[in-house]
Amino acid sequence: MAQAGENGGAPAVPQIAPLAKYKLVFLGDQSVGKTSIITRFMYDNFDKNYQATIGIDFLSKTMYLEDRTVRLQLWDTAGQERFRSLIPSYIRDSSVAVIVYDITNRASFLNTSKWIEDVRNERGNDVVMMLVGNKTDLKERRQVSVEEGEDRAKAEGIMFIETSAKGGYNIKALFRKLATALPGMETAPATSNNANLIDIKLSAAPPTEDAARTCAC
Repeated sequence: MAQAGENGGAPAVPQIAPLAKYKLVFLGDQSVGKTSIITRFMYDNFDKNYQATIGIDFLSKTMYLEDRTVRLQLWDTAGQERFRSLIPSYIRDSSVAVIVYDITNRASFLNTSKWIEDVRNERGNDVVMMLVGNKTDLKERRQVSVEEGEDRAKAEGIMFIETSAKGGYNIKALFRKLATALPGMETAPATSNNANLIDIKLSAAPPTEDAARTCAC
């Protein structure tokens, strides 16, 4: 039974902790698969007929961990040069920067250096950063080896993973890694094999709570 207040008034109302929110910004050249990765994570599907993202698109998901719940705000940026001036303002208050390249496009890999530089210029080291080599389903057309990706990430002091948005390969693993690296997650109970993370049990944000738009790659 709820206890009355000190002066016999109404019972004290328990305080509900605010939902932790983390802004994840996805960066990289045009057509590397940023939108495809987000869509696979959000809806577990893949559409080969995406149109190029215009400007910035925003989606939101709630991730349930065993000991806490966090809201992930996913910002999908356009890779075209004409939208480049918009991006620094979205990086500025982000918790996570995900830099994506296409393993079948060496230029997109070489250009990750400029995206990493943009993040460093805006956030210094006060951000979680992940380098992602996408499109492993096209391994016969690979132009960037796993070792090259690993070496670039190691040199920059950031995380690395390869994925296939089309096949769903490593998409959950990507977000698991990011979840465990989020600010404040270091205080979570340590268990082996990240067992404290539920298998990415997701719930779409209510449409009236966050304005989420369907985005394109």
